[in-house]
Amino acid sequence: MQKNPAIIRYVLLPLILLFSFLNPVVAGEADVINVKGYKDGDSGWSFDVTVRHDDTGWDHYANRWEVITEDETILATRVLHHPHENEQPFTRSLSGVQIPKSIKKVFIRAHDSVHGYGGQVKPFVVE
Repeated sequence: MQKNPAIIRYVLLPLILLFSFLNPVVAGEADVINVKGYKDGDSGWSFDVTVRHDDTGWDHYANRWEVITEDETILATRVLHHPHENEQPFTRSLSGVQIPKSIKKVFIRAHDSVHGYGGQVKPFVVE
């Protein structure tokens, strides 16, 4: 049985290339799905943030979350040092977050190594 080189060249190879480029996109954007925060005395605020992202490995994973103001000023960053392929969603904490008294609401957003920002952002009212 002889293989048809035209099918391989014009159909199979383009499909293989297409799917190899789409692979990093499959994981989508990192979403913040839950936020718990509390004032920790004089040392600032502490946050427990739950992130969902279909990490596929070191090439595409949620690599940080941030506490930001309405104008996107970054107040604090929690770096995520490795992929969480087998732990979804996952919760990580950050303490010592200084929030100016004039700020009444902050936002928590996540970042992934391919898409950057763009997933679900959660507001948090500072009381």
